[in-house]
Amino acid sequence: MKRALGPALKILALRMPALAIPALAIPVLLFGSTIRAADAPVVVTSIKPIHSLVSAIMQGVGEPKLIVDGAASPHTYNLKPSNARALQDAKVIFWVGPGLEAFLEKPLQALGRDASTAELDNAPGLVKLPFREGGAFEPHDDAPEHESASGQHDSASDAPEHEHDHAEADHDHDAFDTHLWLDPMNAKAMAAMITTTLVAADPANALTYQGNAKALNDRLDALDAEIKGIVAPVKGKPFIVFHDAYQYFEHRYGIRVAGSITVSPETIPGAERVSEIRHKVGELGATCVFAEPQFEPRLVNVVIEGTRAKSGVLDPEAATLKAGPDLYFTLMRGIADSMKDCLSST
Repeated sequence: MKRALGPALKILALRMPALAIPALAIPVLLFGSTIRAADAPVVVTSIKPIHSLVSAIMQGVGEPKLIVDGAASPHTYNLKPSNARALQDAKVIFWVGPGLEAFLEKPLQALGRDASTAELDNAPGLVKLPFREGGAFEPHDDAPEHESASGQHDSASDAPEHEHDHAEADHDHDAFDTHLWLDPMNAKAMAAMITTTLVAADPANALTYQGNAKALNDRLDALDAEIKGIVAPVKGKPFIVFHDAYQYFEHRYGIRVAGSITVSPETIPGAERVSEIRHKVGELGATCVFAEPQFEPRLVNVVIEGTRAKSGVLDPEAATLKAGPDLYFTLMRGIADSMKDCLSST
């Protein structure tokens, strides 16, 4: 009897009207809907490195929107109508803070009032470094002790600790360098704040956010160890950068930036600054001067003309990279590889 049941069911199915098939499929579709992640909130991020960290934590839930896309820079960005609409629709907004994305300060007050806004330069556990004046820098005799997102302290690149204040000012965003993401331990601190903010805004997906954050932290630890190995052969070689964006990378890995052509890329340096940097390049002899892809390279050519210095390119804001959860890792490896490639040949 049991053996005859299978063929009988096949015959019955063939005789059933076509309209009955969707009815049988309904329970399957309903079951499938119960195992999908809950609908993701609308999340907006300011720049590519932050978008990458948020994307990694939101994997399996949704994809955040990005304001400063393509080769644009937050230093010179003008808000587009599509960006304004995104801010109006947002439930959560992540940005570094007004010291970096000044163009967002007023729009957030006008358009993002209904969103939960996370200013990541306030993340607990960040190391913040004071702005330098630009031009030629004095050699570093020390590196800051770093408090990681887990609350553990470790000194950058095994360098001696120092005890000066890291300019972790009350909310004086003019007091510190805002390129905070160029240290993976700062990225871990920001990832912790991103996770807390997303869980509060979207508790239905809390377990996914928390699991992704743990995986991201593990990847950041591995990246940190990898970069230490990449730059180890060139740690003692000084070089010049287009603008002073690399302090956090410099302090974390014990490399030496000897000066910057400009303090901020939206400010064209005067003849005195260019002359000072040319003199510094002459003192250093064979060295590297690094341009940035979204800014005029002509100044770099002026600085190295008639010297033994070579030029390279660093991309601290990921202007040339495709946005996504892996961008942060590509960005950091790219900086390390560019430094090693140029400095190894000097």
